[in-house]
Formats: sequence, structure tokens, C-alpha cells
Amino acid sequence: MKDNATGARRSRTSGIDRALQILDILTERHGPMTSYEVAKVAGAPPSTIYKVIDELVDRSMLVRTKDGQVWLGPRLMRYGLAYRARMSAFNEAERAMFALNERVREMVQICARDEGMMQVVAMAEGSSGPFRVTSDVGTRVPLNWTASGRLLVGHLPDSQRLEIFTQHARPSNTRLAETDPVRLAEISRTDFLDGLSVQIDTSEDQVACIAAPIRDLDGMCRLTMSVVMPKHRVEEKFDLVSREVRAAAREVERALGLHHG
Repeated sequence: MKDNATGARRSRTSGIDRALQILDILTERHGPMTSYEVAKVAGAPPSTIYKVIDELVDRSMLVRTKDGQVWLGPRLMRYGLAYRARMSAFNEAERAMFALNERVREMVQICARDEGMMQVVAMAEGSSGPFRVTSDVGTRVPLNWTASGRLLVGHLPDSQRLEIFTQHARPSNTRLAETDPVRLAEISRTDFLDGLSVQIDTSEDQVACIAAPIRDLDGMCRLTMSVVMPKHRVEEKFDLVSREVRAAAREVERALGLHHG
């Protein structure tokens, strides 16, 4: 009897893992896909993926488009809105993001960690002339590609930072991102303690990112506030941007009850 119960539990877990895999694939692709395309990316038998997709559609976790593709459903929106409503840190950070955006007149992003990836969770466009980056809300890139990514693990013990970068560091598209786990672990900690991290050309060519950590009451970096700007404006605006992004992050921390000495 025990073996049967264990087998059933394993079967349910496998089904949950498949469902999460499908949701992750659609989220990372930023658009609808056919069931066959999902199965191909998942590396799973189409019949298995088709069955799970049908179940997710029945539960409004996914919807089918007019041309038969599948996309994220309204039930996920409800979950997301409920989650965001409880995230006081996010709410405070979003307010500070728009205020910072007005002060520096550059693109501002709020980023969070998703395992070995950094994800953009909110963004305010800049107003200092034409400038556009490929990273939009929902974009995920390896932690070692960005200033925010390094900060998001800077509070962790040495061994954990080293393990994370050993597992997840990847060469960036520009080939300029640091990939050595030992060096990344050192930089991550130093930047976190300094309260500022800067990267240029590592994620995208001619793009700079200047970020500050937003810590919670436990001293953990759950979010970052970052200014994303053209490389050619860094020299002119570095002092202003670095001062203001630090101030914005500290503003959020004070609102959450973290007192600075």
C-alpha cells in the first residue's frame, strides 16, 4: 500500500513539474506557441505535453488563441496580482522607481532574482533622447551579465555565492561578462557592501547599468534599483546617477523599516 501511495505522489509531482516547465517556456518566449513547439523545447513526448496543456487550459491557467496556439491564462494574472499586492517592498520600490526616473531622466528598472537568473520586474522608460534596450519587463538573463544580478546574491555566504556562479555563470552575447566563479563571488560581495554595482557592455553592446541593492530587514537583497543608459552618457552623468540610485534604494529600505547608521 505504501509503495502505491509513494508512486502516486511521484506521479503527481512529475505532473506539477511538467506544468511548471510549460509555464516557464511560454514566459521565457514572451509569446504564444503551438503545443508541438512547447513539446520540442521541453524535450518531452508531444502526447505528454498535449495532455498537460489540455488540463491547464481547462483550469484557465492557459488559453488557446484563434490560431490554435497556447498562452498564459487569466488565472495566472489573478495569482500575480494577489502576489504583487502583498509585496510591500515591490510597491515601495515601484514608487521610488518613478521618482528616480524623473530625477535622472534615464531608464530605470527594478530587478529580482529567479534562481540563477536576474529578472526585470518593473521598468520606467527614460526621457533623455532615443534609447532602447532589449530587456523589458519579464526579461531574464544570467546573474553574471548585469550589475543587478551580482547584487542579488551579494548578501549570501561565500560558499553559496561561489556555488551559484559555478552553476549559472554563462558567457554573455557581447562576450564581456565575467564568467570566473571565484572572481564573480568576490565582486558580488564587494559591490553589495559598497551599495553600488556598475557594468558596461556586458549584457548589451553600448549599454551601461548602474544598480543599488534594496535590502530587507534581514539584510538580504531581494530587489535592485538600476539605471540603464547609453554608454556614451556614463562619464557625464555617473556621479548624478550613482548618487540618485543609491538614494532611491535607501528610500525604499527606510520605508520598509530598515534604519541606516
